[in-house]
Amino acid sequence: MIISQLLDIPEFVWPQSDQHLIRTAYRKLFRSINQSKISDLEKKDVRRAFEFALKAHGSQRRKSGEPYITHPLEVARICFEEFGLGFKSVIGALLHDVVEDTPVTIDQVRTEFGDKIGQIVDGLTKLDGLYNVESPQAENFKKVLSTLVDDVRVILIKMADRLHNLRTIDAMSKHKQLRIAAETSFIYAPLAHRLGLYSLKSEFQDICLKITEPDIYKQIASRLLETQKERNKFITEFIKPIKTKLDQLNIPYRIFGRPKSISSIANKIKSKRVKFEEIYDLFAIRIIVDVPKDLEKTICWQIYSIVTDVHKPIPERLRDWITTPRANGYESLHTTVISKAGKYVEVQIRSERMDDIAEKGYASHWKYKGVSNIHGIYDHWFNSIKDVLETPHNDAIEFLNDFKANLYGEEVYVYTPKGDMIVLPKGATALDFAFYIHSDVGIKTNACKINNKLVPFGYELVSGDQIMVITSTKQKPTEDWLKMVTTSKAKSKIRSALKEEQKIVSEYGKEILERKFKSAKIPLEENMEIILKSLGYKNKIDLFVDIHNGVQEWQDLIKNFNIEGSRLIPIKNKESAKEDESESKEKTYNTTGKLIINGEDAKTYKYSLASCCSPVQGDDIFAYVTSGSGVRIHRINCKNAQNLMVNYSYRILKAEWTHSKGDKFTADLMINGIDEGVGVIERISHTISSVHGVNIRSFSIMSHEGTFEGKVSIVVSNKDHIDQIVNSLLKVKGISSVVRDV
Repeated sequence: MIISQLLDIPEFVWPQSDQHLIRTAYRKLFRSINQSKISDLEKKDVRRAFEFALKAHGSQRRKSGEPYITHPLEVARICFEEFGLGFKSVIGALLHDVVEDTPVTIDQVRTEFGDKIGQIVDGLTKLDGLYNVESPQAENFKKVLSTLVDDVRVILIKMADRLHNLRTIDAMSKHKQLRIAAETSFIYAPLAHRLGLYSLKSEFQDICLKITEPDIYKQIASRLLETQKERNKFITEFIKPIKTKLDQLNIPYRIFGRPKSISSIANKIKSKRVKFEEIYDLFAIRIIVDVPKDLEKTICWQIYSIVTDVHKPIPERLRDWITTPRANGYESLHTTVISKAGKYVEVQIRSERMDDIAEKGYASHWKYKGVSNIHGIYDHWFNSIKDVLETPHNDAIEFLNDFKANLYGEEVYVYTPKGDMIVLPKGATALDFAFYIHSDVGIKTNACKINNKLVPFGYELVSGDQIMVITSTKQKPTEDWLKMVTTSKAKSKIRSALKEEQKIVSEYGKEILERKFKSAKIPLEENMEIILKSLGYKNKIDLFVDIHNGVQEWQDLIKNFNIEGSRLIPIKNKESAKEDESESKEKTYNTTGKLIINGEDAKTYKYSLASCCSPVQGDDIFAYVTSGSGVRIHRINCKNAQNLMVNYSYRILKAEWTHSKGDKFTADLMINGIDEGVGVIERISHTISSVHGVNIRSFSIMSHEGTFEGKVSIVVSNKDHIDQIVNSLLKVKGISSVVRDV
């Protein structure tokens, strides 16, 4: 059945405008497929999947008002055209929402398209009945991420789904945009990096920046546009002498300038505390050669020699990921040179094969199997993921944090006593190495030697270290060990060992408490819930452990209750009641602020402004419902925002300021500059207090080798007020940067 016949099915009655949108999306997908080597039979299966999805979704619409079917069509196109996945992934993408959003069941999908497609669609379908868990979103992540080892296509389709949702996110409410941006930054962008999807990671981060910090995004985008002509002229002059020498090699090549992403420029402005004009690497020069695999390394180094003959190299900036590829398979030569105009320029040298893998990551490795060892590249990471999946976790949030710890970017290369090379994340310690070798080795680690010298467990490994682990059967992990490791495998194994030890100790504590209750002729189990609640214990094991260790004595426990027959009745503590009453009257809970929370006047809530980010009127904000301290108001770019929105999205409420005057807020400014001796403090104080008439609550300043760094806490009325003060301070002699502390 052709698409025009499908769209004329009477039961749907598609308007002409909708038919046009569906046809456009359909043709866009099949234009890519028809240009590929997919067989006619495979194309037929893809069309059948489209027909199935079209009928299943029926007249459903997206938030933008478009027919819903346009979404799976575009997700399928992204999987095929942008990620380089095959026809089964395209079918999975077309069907990825049918079980979740339509009456279609997973069994129907399996019957129609087979077990493999059914497995992919099942992995993409959200869990049902999650309302009784602490974090439904974390549980969904856990399900999707657990498919990673079995079939990586599930997560790649999920990422294509997320990419299309981000590209069309303008139709969603600001509140939902913020939650999606937080999830993307927290897990999807790092995962894209780990799978080698660098273009995808950059687009994720750029769109998230546009949502969370639109002013910064617009400023950088505008400045890039303004300087584009000048930049293009510089690139042309820079590559001209290089091209002359490359032509002499008589090999196919491409050379061009590639702008850095807006998010990476924003990160450099923040981390280095510099202005846009002071960032030298706004772009990179890329040289790509088309040569056989066995000549790649030789030719790339030959080109490096040409580049460094033309422009002065900076040796310490050389990165050789051809000899030793990154853990995600990325291969390239990176170097920084100084142009004849005195500017620093990054140059990237790679082959067409390397570039394909760098752009499309994991998926592209399959094109080169037999040439590039994909399993050698990913197996050690997949094994660490398996360890995380197989380790019991208290909840999905703990799992998610352990998984995220595996998404490291840089690695260190260390060696066993026998000379075997081990790849670990940068920041890994000697104890991490012990757990990497084997869980039993880690648990029994008694000492570590680096290059035959004893080192602490928390020693941070550097490339080239040779490690020997000394074990003892008497050794047992302690809570302190968790502070000495960074890898999720080590943390999860230590936690498991501590829990096992805790279970043994708790059994002894349980026996002690049972004897006491038996002597008092009170049933323990019937009263357990009220004991835990009254004494503030999360579970029975913690109580039993404290009983065994003497932290909770029987006499202290029982005096909190009256005994009525076989029941324990909690005694109300008068002192604590007074404390609770005074706490509810604390000034930290603002009852006069001009805020709207969840569409209601904020006066109906017990709320406070979060001290971690100190929001002021005019900031983009959200509300977070805490466990027992009312509602907290955070800035959307707060350092804690991602974690709260991802793991506790059901506690997030919409919040916004009303137009009001007279309110005062505290804001912190970080000031950097040149230490010119006497006068810096006076000039800063004068600008803030005299020029702007603002009260300074605190001021600290430190100088170091000709520079200074200061932190000043000021009382302001709104965000515009802060911006005015920042702009004035930037004009003060000796000050190089002023940023608001997040």
